[in-house]
Amino acid sequence: MPPQQADESLVDEIAANIRARIMSGEFAIGTPLRQSALAAEFGVSRTPIREALRQLQSGGLIEVLPNRGAVIRVPAPWEVRQAYEVRAELEGMAARRAAERITRAQLRTLGENNDVLRAALEGGSDQTQAANDSFHTIICTAADNEWLTAMVSRINESFPRNVSSLALAGSERHRRENVAQHDEIIEALAAGDTARAREAMHAHIISSGEHLAAWYERRSHTVFRP
Repeated sequence: MPPQQADESLVDEIAANIRARIMSGEFAIGTPLRQSALAAEFGVSRTPIREALRQLQSGGLIEVLPNRGAVIRVPAPWEVRQAYEVRAELEGMAARRAAERITRAQLRTLGENNDVLRAALEGGSDQTQAANDSFHTIICTAADNEWLTAMVSRINESFPRNVSSLALAGSERHRRENVAQHDEIIEALAAGDTARAREAMHAHIISSGEHLAAWYERRSHTVFRP
């Protein structure tokens, strides 16, 4: 392999590693990404680290601030609302299609996932992020449209996956709404009611987007205080 290709492969590998850690929440929003520390961790010079950070900056996950260098970016509330407006249309379509295709086993798993979220209301589970992600993934899978699934995934990958759980954790009312909205979606899917399934999912995603935008808005006032 030519040296240039090897370097590009290394940069891509480092960028993918950092991206995964941002998405999982291991690197929290507002966290500085020090080139020297990352170079030491990966056992490389600063050059591939610098190129990997540029790649992540182009993707919107990090930004470069005066006197702070590269930091994990806090999305603007309007960005979240716009992204979730598109996601609501896509997942609404997924729910409409799923209402005609979902299996009994998938419906049963949806109920089990929502039971995990319900138990968490009483402090009975800490697996809410996995359960919530699984709920939406199953519906996209049941929709049986790879283009649709890919587009939903692309939006989800624009924001760290743990942030939704943090937003939920900060509001008991929102957690209860989330469970109730999931119940309504399950009922519509079980009944094969395509219009109701689409409407319920669309409303659910818009509601989630509003809560997430509000969380980011509150966070943006504290993360980058001088």
